Amino acid sequence: MQLKINGQDIAVIPSQFQVTTMDLDDGESSVRTVDGTLNRDRIAVKRQVEMTWGPLRWSQISNILKAMDGVFFDFTYPDPMAGSYITKKMYVGNRPAPFAVAKGNEILWNGLKVTLTER
Repeated sequence: MQLKINGQDIAVIPSQFQVTTMDLDDGESSVRTVDGTLNRDRIAVKRQVEMTWGPLRWSQISNILKAMDGVFFDFTYPDPMAGSYITKKMYVGNRPAPFAVAKGNEILWNGLKVTLTER
């Protein structure tokens, strides 16, 4: 599997990778009629990608987090709906990075989790 941010490979593949195809909130014109029929006004279909990594060295976690530092960035990934690799403009939410263990001057981090959402 290849994952890229702004054209640069993510060197460490996540241990968990999940793509969600989601409908954005329906517009105000989405209503149910008296007989229960939904008249729906879908605003857009967007992608959300959740990734979690196993143990990472300090340099590895730093490179991943720095790659996602921009407000928006291009993310290339395998998309199940497209049936191929695609590139979407994404942004990242919170990025929890649990400490695992210190070994000399090296710190290992385990469980970095990010959620990328299409712009």
